Amino acid sequence: MTIGWHFDNSYYKLPKLFREEINPVPVKKPGLVIFNENLAKDLDLDFSKSSEEEISNIFSGNNLPKGSNSIAQAYAGHQFGHFTMLGDGRAVLLGEHISNSNERFDIQLKGSGRTSFSRGGDGRAALGPMLREYIISEAMYGLNIPTTRSLAVVTTGENVIRGEKLPGAVLTRVASSHIRVGTFQYIAARQKIDELETLINYVINRHYPYINNTNKKASELLKVLMEKQIELVVNWMRVGFIHGVMNTDNMSISGESIDYGPCAFMDIYDPNTVFSSIDQFGRYSFSNQPKIIKWNLLRFAECLIPLLDKNENKAIDKATNIINEFEKIYEHRWLNMMRDKLGLFGINNDDKKLISDLLKIMFDEKLDYTKTFSYLMGIKLKNENSFQNKRFLSWKKEWLKRLNSQTKPSSDQLNLMKKNNPLIIPRNYHVEKALTNASEGNLDYLKELLAGIQRPYEYDNESTIFFSSVKIDKNYKTFCGT
Repeated sequence: MTIGWHFDNSYYKLPKLFREEINPVPVKKPGLVIFNENLAKDLDLDFSKSSEEEISNIFSGNNLPKGSNSIAQAYAGHQFGHFTMLGDGRAVLLGEHISNSNERFDIQLKGSGRTSFSRGGDGRAALGPMLREYIISEAMYGLNIPTTRSLAVVTTGENVIRGEKLPGAVLTRVASSHIRVGTFQYIAARQKIDELETLINYVINRHYPYINNTNKKASELLKVLMEKQIELVVNWMRVGFIHGVMNTDNMSISGESIDYGPCAFMDIYDPNTVFSSIDQFGRYSFSNQPKIIKWNLLRFAECLIPLLDKNENKAIDKATNIINEFEKIYEHRWLNMMRDKLGLFGINNDDKKLISDLLKIMFDEKLDYTKTFSYLMGIKLKNENSFQNKRFLSWKKEWLKRLNSQTKPSSDQLNLMKKNNPLIIPRNYHVEKALTNASEGNLDYLKELLAGIQRPYEYDNESTIFFSSVKIDKNYKTFCGT
């Protein structure tokens, strides 16, 4: 059997303080729930000659691939503003698979059992949260947003206790790496500059080798990460995504969205929307996401102080000067993103007011975030009465005036909107229905949903059930699953 695994485990070769060598805890009866054949092809892996049982054993951790070196990674993090030492408490990294095009991918099993970082937890995961991560991560990929992806979900044949008995499961997560801001915080807390240098050199060599050409590696890495994270959060704001748990240990150095726990997509536009059951004060609300990205970047900058300058005061000044550019860069990127959503080319001094007026109307009139832009693109909606009030129609006149002032043809304006406004998002109603049906052994709805979110911008999809109106639960909450 030749699957095509090609492991080159560079993180495993780092000093032992970065990791714990540990194998997944075997499970009783692994069963394949869902397998991502498209992702397997992207990874140049061929499971066509593998039986379902063999695939289940691999992705449950019962049968480790040749060349893997299973480890749990050490890291720290600010969780809801409070610093704590963490690590992979329910996940193991099998290693780094190299594709035929020489791309490096982490292969991680999530829900694989206890490690030394479990802090009293069982190290396991329930089926529902693992399928949720599968759905949301694949939706983000379809939306062209940097993200980790999901290769497989298998059941373990064992129950986990989360207030009730739930079927256990293991998710296989694929990422360009699992290095986090929290990884730097873990090393910085040890206060050994040689360890910090080891980590920063590793990250630069792996993700940003062009930085090696400068003698200001630390400051350049901070600038690059700030650019990456701004790009990421602007994309979240573009599609109405709310991460829900933007702790520093969930902020990837590669700039990918990672860890889809209490996350969801916004239906009715409200900047204060929170879906996470544990975010009682709205720290990670929709509108707060840019502020939290900046806060997390400040924590990253603190880790780099010893490498920014030998003089601590000068190092702090350098970090401060870089971070102080955040608002200007974010505002510029966000404004251009909103212009794209509205089909606006070039810059008009009234654009910011045009955009803010629309958002104010959407909030006051309780308009659906995704469908508002679908309506502006001329997509036929079942209920268009929401867009017939005087305020919206008055705003629309101003918008059309701005469109008509452009030299670009209307077809270019519409194409720009089509590229930036999804018709289909994984709405909470559909996600919950898919998860409920899956827990009862029926995967049909889950597969239909996955097919829809793989092509969120395609305009033959407007007739599918995933574009139609759904009942909105104003009290909807999501959970982290631990």
